[in-house]
Amino acid sequence: MTLSCFELGERMLAVEEARSAVLALSEEPLPGESVALGALRGRVLAEPILAPIDVPQNTNAAMDGVALAWRPEAIPSAGFLREGEILAGHSAEHPVGPGACVGITTGAPLPPGADTVIMREQLRLDYSADGEVRVRVDQPDRVRCGQNVRQAGEDIARGAVALEAGTRLGAAELGLIASLGMAEARVMRRPRVAVFSTGDEVTAPGEALPGAGIFDANRFTLMALVEEHGGEVLDLGILPDTRDAIADGLARAGAEADLVLSSGGVSVGDADHTRLALLEQGELGFWKIAIRPGRPLACGRLGARGVPFLGLPGNPVASMVTFLQFAAPLLAKLQGREGSWPQRLTAVAQQSLRSREGRVDYLRGHYQSTADGRLVVSDSGAQGSGILSSMARSNCLIEIDGARGGVAAGDSVTIQPLFRLP
Repeated sequence: MTLSCFELGERMLAVEEARSAVLALSEEPLPGESVALGALRGRVLAEPILAPIDVPQNTNAAMDGVALAWRPEAIPSAGFLREGEILAGHSAEHPVGPGACVGITTGAPLPPGADTVIMREQLRLDYSADGEVRVRVDQPDRVRCGQNVRQAGEDIARGAVALEAGTRLGAAELGLIASLGMAEARVMRRPRVAVFSTGDEVTAPGEALPGAGIFDANRFTLMALVEEHGGEVLDLGILPDTRDAIADGLARAGAEADLVLSSGGVSVGDADHTRLALLEQGELGFWKIAIRPGRPLACGRLGARGVPFLGLPGNPVASMVTFLQFAAPLLAKLQGREGSWPQRLTAVAQQSLRSREGRVDYLRGHYQSTADGRLVVSDSGAQGSGILSSMARSNCLIEIDGARGGVAAGDSVTIQPLFRLP
């Protein structure tokens, strides 16, 4: 049985236990909506797409050449009589008879009676004085009946499931939907995620940095992560460090958002305005998780709608790591893709990696494929939770489970690939 985030108490939580409790904050995915084809990229299907037609619609030519009924024992000595040509987008008007063929271009429907296409490069044309065209086949022993023909429905048959519910739509999926003639699809509503920062020391990028200030990096990191994981950002900005301002921001978030995220300033030892405002707006629990980086986490619900709230650690790397382990799976669930995140691969460590038994360590790493096809991984240097530049140098997290006190060079290790633009 999964305990709620308010029943877990003060003990140290395992990562999987904490992830299950976060997922329990939302009982079911968001509702679906119909969206035009041109706006579907990155969205998640709310229902399966059934093919309304055969793809391809007609049995057609896969090559330029001639279409005919291939009977190797009955090849005309004078060659096949060419009876016109069929172009892509046009249908055959007459069937092809014995000893005859028809010119055909790639994608054009096969005429009745034809079962084979021979590509142009294997053909020789003989022209007679009366205008007849005879087609001779070079190396007929290399021709096979049915070659270079795409059968109607061989990609997708009419009525078959073309794409399953829960599929996130990319370039290939959009092309497939378009090939079915569908101008829209029903997808899950994008989760609206409110993100805010607080603290007198937090300064917006572009403004002068006070001597004791820090630029607001975490909010921009979290907003980008939200979008990468299919969410829609509600940017609350930097909330003034007063109880009323924070309470107003949280009230707005509770009314408009499906998930609320903050980083820093919300831990069990804090008595600041953020924590008090959160307690006024809903329920709040504080966790210690057996994870590095990112041990502290606040979890709760806000407002009458019980909107999930996650208070992530303030250190930049810890904020990203805990987002990926806890917020990202919740966003996947809200979009009907529970269990799709985190994604994991196995790689061979190129160096020894330090860890400690009893907690899950997430090291920043860089993986690549060797010439013989193996995935190998190494760390990205210094692993301090405030060293955000190490995330920019990484393309994965190296996940070392709590049963291992370290990883030796040459050992297999689990990695979680990170989204990276090329």
